[in-house]
Amino acid sequence: MGILEGSVSNEDDLEKARAFRKCCTLLVSLGDCAVNGNVPAMRNQFKLADVMDRAYRENVATHPVIPVAGVPKLLAPVRPVHDCVPVDVYVPGCPPRADAIWYVLSELIEGRRPDPATVTRFGA
Repeated sequence: MGILEGSVSNEDDLEKARAFRKCCTLLVSLGDCAVNGNVPAMRNQFKLADVMDRAYRENVATHPVIPVAGVPKLLAPVRPVHDCVPVDVYVPGCPPRADAIWYVLSELIEGRRPDPATVTRFGA
């Protein structure tokens, strides 16, 4: 079993999600960023070049330059985990409630397939 949190925002995230999935018999997508892209996906409505300019040139007082060395290339668009690899269990929330995480993990440890919808709801 494995748990992934966070959206898939760059090439490094994508590579790690794919490698991680290969090692898991069951994958849990934990939190709204992993489940639907959430806040990081807000940049999807803009051109990637405009996002980079805004972050690294327009809002920088000294040495405004877009980094290239040692920084993973951003993906356009930001994607939820299930858009990149198969996911078996989704636990929404920002962050997910502790009792929801406890329920899901307890069920999985006991060998049962949890139904997170019984302890979660979208937007809460």
